[in-house]
Amino acid sequence: MSKLILFNKPFQVLCQFRKNDNRQTLADFISNPDVNAAGRLDYDSEGLLLLTDDGQLNHQLAHPKFEKLKTYWVQVEGDISDDAIKKLIEGVTLKDGKTKPAQVKKMEQPDIWQRVPPIRERKNIPTSWVEISISEGKNRQIRRMTANVGFPTLRLIRAKIGEWSLDALLPGEYFDIEVPTPTNEQPKKTDSKSRFSKSGTQSKFTPKDRSPRRNRPGRSQNRKA
Repeated sequence: MSKLILFNKPFQVLCQFRKNDNRQTLADFISNPDVNAAGRLDYDSEGLLLLTDDGQLNHQLAHPKFEKLKTYWVQVEGDISDDAIKKLIEGVTLKDGKTKPAQVKKMEQPDIWQRVPPIRERKNIPTSWVEISISEGKNRQIRRMTANVGFPTLRLIRAKIGEWSLDALLPGEYFDIEVPTPTNEQPKKTDSKSRFSKSGTQSKFTPKDRSPRRNRPGRSQNRKA
């Protein structure tokens, strides 16, 4: 079995364990020298980050050829139009090529934590939320996609990677679980011993299950945006 950590990365945290004098890193929240992040999440983005102690599992989670679907909740400037959503679904042309077709839909503001500091909103300009699912990993892809169709990203939260989702994790919290160790290059489903169901929703805890861990006590429990 391999260790898998599901971490809710807070805003303005570097996706590295190497200490930084000026900015927070993963080391400020997770004290496990045996795990590495499977992929990255930008400093100014929030949400789900997977870490593992298994190199092959890391490869399967992070490499684009396995086409792990990643779902993001995106707050954009302006009331995003049906035409813009259609363009995002079909793919938009960026400097490094056209994006693959995406799953995109407008959504209500999710019931989430308050970001610190909050986004900068301009008077008389509304904001809206859209859910975007992609299987690519171009640099800052979601932000460039929404800017391309005229609706700049104000806040970006990764809610799901493959079958794994944030569920009730608050910023700075994580679950550590065990999943089957990969034996080849074919992505595998987790077995029934996992604390999370295959649909990506959290299953009921047994008495032996632990609460989400946090290395920094005292964080706000306010779930509203």
